[in-house]
Amino acid sequence: QVQLVQSGGGLVQPGGSLRLSCTASGTILTHYHMAWYRQAPGQERELVAALPGDGIGATYYSDSVKGRFTISRDNAGDAVHLQMNSLKPEDTAVYYCEATYAFNEWWGQGTQVTVSS
Repeated sequence: QVQLVQSGGGLVQPGGSLRLSCTASGTILTHYHMAWYRQAPGQERELVAALPGDGIGATYYSDSVKGRFTISRDNAGDAVHLQMNSLKPEDTAVYYCEATYAFNEWWGQGTQVTVSS
């Protein structure tokens, strides 16, 4: 049974930084395709960043976060992180991590990120 637990997030001023983490229990994430999504109120869920399993393929960033956000995986393979720098008010949303493998997918519980002065 794969479970993803998210941590990080919170309230930050514009221009600040936050780091989200997604930790797995019941498996290691090395082989999984990992992604971070976000959903703002009244909007559809948006793919923010994605990291291919086993390092095969390119890392993806949406245009809205490219150059500011970095997705990474722990060497131990049990956690994936989203480092968010130069945050803007429009980055405010609930952020979700997703793991996919062999046509199955799992989601974290969601973490609120609020960028406001």
